[in-house]
Amino acid sequence: MVVETEKPRDADRLFGALSNSTRRDIVRRTLRDEYSVSDLARCYPSSFAAVQKHVAVLEKAGLVSKRAHGREQLVRGNPNSLDEVRGLLDQLEAVWRDRIDRFEQTLKRTD
Repeated sequence: MVVETEKPRDADRLFGALSNSTRRDIVRRTLRDEYSVSDLARCYPSSFAAVQKHVAVLEKAGLVSKRAHGREQLVRGNPNSLDEVRGLLDQLEAVWRDRIDRFEQTLKRTD
């Protein structure tokens, strides 16, 4: 099963980034409001460095963006990237629905 993307590794980056619960939570939070990396780090039991790495993974996948504000790095979720994720999932659903439909047709022919 092949999922069509502009760049072959886009799906891996997006789904890889979203495979971690902390990263999913960071995306959820930053879609509602902008957070500094320091503020995000206070939300989790892990270290500042670990949260910083999570943000870097999300940024590389295009799920969040960072901007400098004084000495802080502010993180904001990218809703457009969620449209891309939704599109990839829609493609996967279409492939599986097609397979199920063909399977049902085969079963009806054997009855």
